[in-house]
Amino acid sequence: MNRKLRPALLRRLRADRSGLALIEFAFAAPVLLMLSLTGAELTHYITTKMRMSQLALHLADNAARIGSGSQLSAKRISEADINDLFIGAGLQSGELDLYDNGRVIISSLEPMANPNTAGTYRIRWQRCRGVKTAHRSTFGRAGDTDLTGMGFAGRQAIAPENGVTMFVEVYYEYQPLLGDHLAPSTAMIEIGSMMVRDRRDTVGGDNGVYPVAGVTPSGC
Repeated sequence: MNRKLRPALLRRLRADRSGLALIEFAFAAPVLLMLSLTGAELTHYITTKMRMSQLALHLADNAARIGSGSQLSAKRISEADINDLFIGAGLQSGELDLYDNGRVIISSLEPMANPNTAGTYRIRWQRCRGVKTAHRSTFGRAGDTDLTGMGFAGRQAIAPENGVTMFVEVYYEYQPLLGDHLAPSTAMIEIGSMMVRDRRDTVGGDNGVYPVAGVTPSGC
């Protein structure tokens, strides 16, 4: 190249701004992409957690309503009733595949005595469903006695005098949209509890749950 032309060419290149926007976009694109993907993953996580929380509460509410019998007698619940609860929860979870990616635990919390002057409780029975069997109940197991309640510290569920509280624990291993490295966590635990409205038979059958031919109990 002619030495006389070189300075002029360098001056033109230095003054050229035609590719500036493209270069700026090339620098900013990875940052914008990462922020967008992280936002999408975080939104999906929050939505999933909210759905699990609502599912736990809905399941506890349904568990508090089941039972057959008249208003003059204590209502009986059966393994078929509990099986229907689990089926409904699985349908409600939809594409989240609750039982393939988690575990649901239903517990019957009752006072140790009536009147319950000591303020202690027992888990009369417990039923579970889901392939994540490595997760056991965080708050107690069937047969546990002298509990102060079930749930996280400071907001434990208790049972009323002469009554029952249904406590539900939903464990779910979050399935990320874009990979584990963007997800805030891989597992979540949501709980729900509801007091049984009617009188319930808590001593008949298997600790208050009556067997049904052809229905296998969802043991823990």
